[in-house]
Amino acid sequence: MEEEKLQQRERLVEEITGYKFKNPDLLHQAFTHTSFQQNSSPSNDRLEYLGDSVLNQLIAKEHYFAYPNLSSGNLTDLKSVNVDTEKLARVAIKYNLHDYLRYQIHLFKEQVDEFRDATMEYPLHSSGRIDPPKVLADIVESLIGAIYIDSNFSMDTTWKVVKDLLQPLITPATFEIHPVKKFNELCQKNGMSFKVVHDNWEKTGEVEYFVDGKFVGKGKFSGKKEIAQNRAAYNAYDQVIRNLRMETTVGDHL
Repeated sequence: MEEEKLQQRERLVEEITGYKFKNPDLLHQAFTHTSFQQNSSPSNDRLEYLGDSVLNQLIAKEHYFAYPNLSSGNLTDLKSVNVDTEKLARVAIKYNLHDYLRYQIHLFKEQVDEFRDATMEYPLHSSGRIDPPKVLADIVESLIGAIYIDSNFSMDTTWKVVKDLLQPLITPATFEIHPVKKFNELCQKNGMSFKVVHDNWEKTGEVEYFVDGKFVGKGKFSGKKEIAQNRAAYNAYDQVIRNLRMETTVGDHL
């Protein structure tokens, strides 16, 4: 029975990636979480480490030649959103790669379903406003690491698989500035001071933003303060923009 499951996993993953493994053991290791203790199977922990490094190099190379006019800072920002936990977790659920993972993780299915539902509001990327399960991203990085080794360390072969898996890649045209950075730059540009209040986050899950002493927005997420702040910054940015437009409109009529 276990052998049949392994063969089925092998066949389905090879169909998804278009890559035929010479050493199927690498594929099965890529889909074995550290929580899985059966038969002392090696976990995907080390493959995930390798895949992360390979992926960063592949995307950096792609962007360097594809966008010759981008600064190093802009290239770094663009690379980050194409290789971060959310982006890779999206890849995992797009191809249902988690269905092939061997694990013993409490409430894993519930976490996956919650993340899948959350992505419906943000078709491409949430820029830090939703919480992706790291386990999903680890699967993709482990798979990349396994392909890299199995292909005799061929970056070209690995890139052919990765480029298809990561579609749609985020481009300069679809890139969204992180809400906290976007808000900070807006305030700096307009000479406004702001304050972030998260004193009540542990009780309410809320983070609030104030500009020049006035409340402009809040965000809520009980799981992680960072996500609550990202949501708050996004909402505060919209409110400040509306306030500036109103001031301009009033000024035009004076």
